[in-house]
Amino acid sequence: MSQIDSFEKMLASGQDSEMLRYTLGNAYFTEARYAEAIDHLQIAVELKPDYSAAWRVLGRALAANDQLQEAKLAFDQGERVAEANGDKQTAKEINVFRKRVIKAIVAKSTT
Repeated sequence: MSQIDSFEKMLASGQDSEMLRYTLGNAYFTEARYAEAIDHLQIAVELKPDYSAAWRVLGRALAANDQLQEAKLAFDQGERVAEANGDKQTAKEINVFRKRVIKAIVAKSTT
């Protein structure tokens, strides 16, 4: 049984939490299954809006799924959350990814 299968089984049994959704979303992201990652990560940040790590991976999954505007919004929110939490490393990482997304948005708008 794969890691994703184990997490999906936990979810199906009624075990739901922001940590499970984040872990499942991150596992899908790692396997480049971005739409599924996005679904779980969006629930993670709904369950815990100040979950900066979930915002970071959500933004990355959205960007990888070519949803650049949505990725920018997720990174914007994630950076605010990380700064409010005092999570400086996550804020730095989010800022790097956010700059890449902005560059990609600008590049798309000029083509």
